[in-house]
Amino acid sequence: MLKIKTKKGQFIVSGLDENITLAELRTRIAQTTDIQESQLHVLVGYPPRPLDLSGDQQQRSLHAAGVNSGDTLIVEEKMAPAPTPTPAPADDYEDDEALARRLQAEEDAAEIPDEVIHSGMSNGIAPAPAEPSGPCGDFNGILLKKVVPADNSCLFTSIRFVLNGKVDNEGSEMMRHIIAQEVSADPQQYNDAMLGKSNADYCAWIQKADSWGGAIEVSILSNYYGIEIDVVDIQNAIINRFGEDKNFGLRVFLLFDGIHYDPLYMETAQSTSPATIFPVEELGVYQQAEQLANEAKSSRQFTNVDKFNLRCMQCDLLLVGQAQAQQHAKATGHSNFGEI
Repeated sequence: MLKIKTKKGQFIVSGLDENITLAELRTRIAQTTDIQESQLHVLVGYPPRPLDLSGDQQQRSLHAAGVNSGDTLIVEEKMAPAPTPTPAPADDYEDDEALARRLQAEEDAAEIPDEVIHSGMSNGIAPAPAEPSGPCGDFNGILLKKVVPADNSCLFTSIRFVLNGKVDNEGSEMMRHIIAQEVSADPQQYNDAMLGKSNADYCAWIQKADSWGGAIEVSILSNYYGIEIDVVDIQNAIINRFGEDKNFGLRVFLLFDGIHYDPLYMETAQSTSPATIFPVEELGVYQQAEQLANEAKSSRQFTNVDKFNLRCMQCDLLLVGQAQAQQHAKATGHSNFGEI
C-alpha cells in the first residue's frame, strides 16, 4: 500500500507488492489521480527525491527503486509541452517591412525564459490563484459534520472520508486488517489487559464487520497513515489527540458522540471541495473544533454509554449501558448490538 499526496488531496493505492514495475505503478497513479502518465512528476522519500519513471527505468521493481509499502509519494502534474508553432506561409504580397516585423515577433516569443512560460505569465497575465485543497490554502471557513452510516464501521468510514473525501465503506476491511496485523506483531504492547481479550481473539474480532472501533484502533491508524487524528469527544467536551507525540505535521478531526463517529470538514468561500486535512499549526481550525464540542455538549448531542438501551441482535436480550453489553459479549461471544 502506498499513500499518494496531490494538490487535490490524499489517496491510498493498495494491492501492490514490491515486485511490480514502476510502469505498473505509473499507470495506477495516473488512474488514481486523473493525471496523464506523461505529465506525472513523482517524489518519494525524505527529503523528497524525484522518482525516475522514464525509459528503461520503468521496468525496475518497486523494491529496486527504493519504494516500500507504507511510503508516501508526492505527485505533481507537469505542464504539457506547448505545441511547436508552424510558421505561416509568407504572403506573396507581404512587403519587406511586414515580413521583418513578423519574423522579429516570432524570434522574441522564442526567447521567453522557460520559467516565465511555466509560471503561466508568458503574456504578462498571471494565472488565476489555485483553489485550496487538502492540507493547503485558506482555512477561514466553517467546520461542519459529515454524517456517515451507523453500520458498526463508522470509525473507519470517517477516517476514509477525511483522507480521501469519500463516504463509502470500501476501506473498512483493509483498515481492520491493518489493525489486526499491527496488534498481532506486538503481543507485549497489545496484551490481554489492554485489549480486554487475548491478542489472538482480538485480531479475529476486529476483522469482523460488526465490531466497533475505538481508541486503540484510532491510535494504530494514526501511526499507520502518519497523520494526527483528533477525536472531538462531545460528552466530555474535550479533544483527544492521537499521534500528538509523533509530531505529525497534519491533522484530521472526527466527532464522537459516545457510540458513533462522524468526520469533520471545512467549507470555505474559496474552495469548491471540502477541506479535511489541516496543518497542525493552524490553530483556528482546532479552536473551532473545541467550540463545536462545547456547543454539542451543551445541547446534549451525545449518548451516555452507561445508560443507553441496547438489544443483542443475536439473542434479543435487552441490556442497559456499555458495561452490560461487554459482560454479555464476554459470556456469550455475541458482538452485534443495536441501540433502542
